[in-house]
Amino acid sequence: MGPLEELSEIAGGLENEYTARWKEQGKKVVGYACTYLPEEILYAVDLLPYRLSGRGAQDTSNADAWLSRVNCSFCRYCLELGLTGEYNFLDGAVFTNGCDHIRRTYDNWSEHEQALPFMYILPIPHVLDEDGYRWYKEEVMTFRDSLENHFGVKVMPGKLAAANSVYNQTRRLLRQLYNLQAGQAPPFTGAEMLAVLTAGSRIPKDEYNRLLESLIEEAETRPGIEGRTRLMIAGSFMDDPEFIKNLEGQSAVVVTDTLCMGARSCWDLTKETGDPLEALIRRYYHHASCPRMAGEYKNRLAFVQEQIKLAKVEGVILEHIMFCDLHGTDNALLKGDLEKTGLPVITLERQYGPLADSGRIRTRIQAFLERIGG
Repeated sequence: MGPLEELSEIAGGLENEYTARWKEQGKKVVGYACTYLPEEILYAVDLLPYRLSGRGAQDTSNADAWLSRVNCSFCRYCLELGLTGEYNFLDGAVFTNGCDHIRRTYDNWSEHEQALPFMYILPIPHVLDEDGYRWYKEEVMTFRDSLENHFGVKVMPGKLAAANSVYNQTRRLLRQLYNLQAGQAPPFTGAEMLAVLTAGSRIPKDEYNRLLESLIEEAETRPGIEGRTRLMIAGSFMDDPEFIKNLEGQSAVVVTDTLCMGARSCWDLTKETGDPLEALIRRYYHHASCPRMAGEYKNRLAFVQEQIKLAKVEGVILEHIMFCDLHGTDNALLKGDLEKTGLPVITLERQYGPLADSGRIRTRIQAFLERIGG
């Protein structure tokens, strides 16, 4: 099995051979729900960070009794898997106050009989300034102390520095993949790239780095994709390669993104000199922001425009999950500003979960591609 096939298989389910092997060694696995959580703190004490997903649930019948259907479907699908015991292989879960929907997911799951042994919410400021940074630093250090007390571990500076180095290597390798995708003939479809990114959020980073190195070698032997319309996707949390595959069809290819589990997660490195905890906290606080950060729209627009230029994007898809006011509002602003430059843009409101409305979305994308082709 090649690296792409292995990574795609990992992305297709919840548990995988790496999490199973990790548990067999007596180590713990901790879920998390937001890229503002400094994963390296977990990794430094042999707690495997595992990005929570709602994939695998066929409906939200149990979650809807706790979190009504006028809430984000991603949150409801995650809660569904938690309440039905599908996440019992986790030893804990860490949430943030990224939005009210994910906060309520934590509130309901933590009070349910299926609550995990360690449930924690990490408060994140909504502004990027020195006062906010001091607040965030205090909260991260409190979180570190809670981890140490619950799991009986100690976050040592040397181990944390080593974890920072491993994660920086992941980001460098992912940047190499993004650079390859930005070339004239991308080696992978957008669906394949999303599978690669998703897999990396649920296995040990040293193992992931090994697979990424093999994948980059494989990319050099692939014929590449030419003659398709080059698209970028931005917006709400996305971990479903089938959704991207439906967008691409036979005439388009997603060559870049500004998703939280995609480009925004790997574009900023952690400084590897000085105090490793201080460097880690500063990196996570100031990394490419999502719409939850107030007053940062101009920086987000600049990041989107940077990706458009690097990957020679011909059209932009701005998607958001229904009831996600943060991304819905941000996408409306982005659409207006990007269209002023003459770039074709389409906004899609979607539901998370099985592609019940795949036909509607495919029809809209086909019309969008026809508009780009002129």
